[in-house]
Amino acid sequence: MSNKQRFSTHARIRARRAAVQALYQWHITEDPLEDIVEEFENEAQRLTRVDRDYFRQLVSGVGEYKQELESLMAASLDRDIEQLDPVEHSILCLSVYELAYQPEVPLRVVINESIELAKMFGAEESYTYINGILDKVARVTRKDEAGNAVNC
Repeated sequence: MSNKQRFSTHARIRARRAAVQALYQWHITEDPLEDIVEEFENEAQRLTRVDRDYFRQLVSGVGEYKQELESLMAASLDRDIEQLDPVEHSILCLSVYELAYQPEVPLRVVINESIELAKMFGAEESYTYINGILDKVARVTRKDEAGNAVNC
């Protein structure tokens, strides 16, 4: 059975939630990302019913491609990346990573999950800002899908 078949959609949703929290911690503390992942894995309740492989893939992918991800975002932002709220920055990095490097994840899933993460962790209206940024990034990273999709 493949990894994709072993984990439910909910386990992936929980992996994204944990990844945003880990990326936020990385952004705030500037601790090594590997240490943060290890901390999450050692605290059993943090990764309960989480697709741990996907969690690790998301966090390490954002760490590896951070410059490319920020470059993709920069053209769509109305401010410098340094001025982004750390929660929005973490959600955007995660989502842009999925858009650019996880083509098997449908565009609508990436955007919908990002909106939900912003509603859960972000400021009151941050989900609309994130939606707008991801819509623009998707036009670059997912031209075919974005051309057919209605703004989520």
